[in-house]
Amino acid sequence: MTAHETSKRVTVAEIARAAGVSVPTVSRVLNGRADVAPETRERVEDLLRQHGYRRRGTSRGGSARLVDLVFNDLDSPWAVEIIRGAESVAHAAGIGVVISAVHRHEPAARQWLDNVRARSSDGVVLVTSELDPSIQAELDRLRVPTVIVDASGGSPLNAPTIGATNWAGGLSATQHLLDLGHTRIGVIAGPPHLMCSRARIDGHRAAMESRGLALDPALTYVGDFYHESGFEGGKALLSGPRRPTAIFASSDQMALGVYEAVRQSDLRIPDDVSIVGFDDLPGTPWSSPPLTTVRQPLVEMGMLAVRMILRLLSGEELESPRVELATELVIRASTAPPPA
Repeated sequence: MTAHETSKRVTVAEIARAAGVSVPTVSRVLNGRADVAPETRERVEDLLRQHGYRRRGTSRGGSARLVDLVFNDLDSPWAVEIIRGAESVAHAAGIGVVISAVHRHEPAARQWLDNVRARSSDGVVLVTSELDPSIQAELDRLRVPTVIVDASGGSPLNAPTIGATNWAGGLSATQHLLDLGHTRIGVIAGPPHLMCSRARIDGHRAAMESRGLALDPALTYVGDFYHESGFEGGKALLSGPRRPTAIFASSDQMALGVYEAVRQSDLRIPDDVSIVGFDDLPGTPWSSPPLTTVRQPLVEMGMLAVRMILRLLSGEELESPRVELATELVIRASTAPPPA
């Protein structure tokens, strides 16, 4: 018997014995239940992945169980981190993940919706709330369990949402710079129509006001979360009459765009200007210098979204329609006291 054949025959009872837990505990992990200790859940999910466990039976007519994971775009490492988290839980539960991008265009979104209907997806994780209202209404009519990750501006869907403590993240980023002695702090915001963007800037403003400092419009630039706008914002701020000694960019990609603006301005990080980002994407420790940033728990958000889908499929009620996971300031070498 091959290892592959053995892995296909593994049972819940065998997984339970290997993990040192009860069969009901393994079942709770498979169903995304919340009443399992985090370390126990991780141990069981690791074993399920190692043995390639696939749950017998399906929720819809014997076809393979599927969850749709839908993004506006897939051109960001931010999306990859959420996919990693979602896939790890889905794989452990024996569920396939279908990844789609709707590119903010109604035809692409309608095509995706037709595909959801055709393949009878068991659940949908939306990493966007910018779908056309008619498409959102149709998704609601399909009665497919839906979870929204980091809803950007509220959603007409009657669906639970998962986000991060963006306000607290903006606050901690700016407090760090203030504690280093910076008072002339530039900020590059994300799109103002996104709730997460507004929350990060509100946290920044609160930190400034706590030290008796106002948000200076001359030191504020509106970007779009991508590298190019960070570069353009960095150039604008660094060439202004009151050059900032520090810049808070409300995404890591924009922060790395600022890095290039600093280089082209013949300045140095952090000797001449300190930089703080937001997200803690995998490449940030490898930037030069390594980027100080606010960690957003993207992998955990993807994991929680699929667990919530599993609970909804089991007919369970969720404790809260909105969950916010904590952000954390990660201090690296891109911040230092201001130049004398």
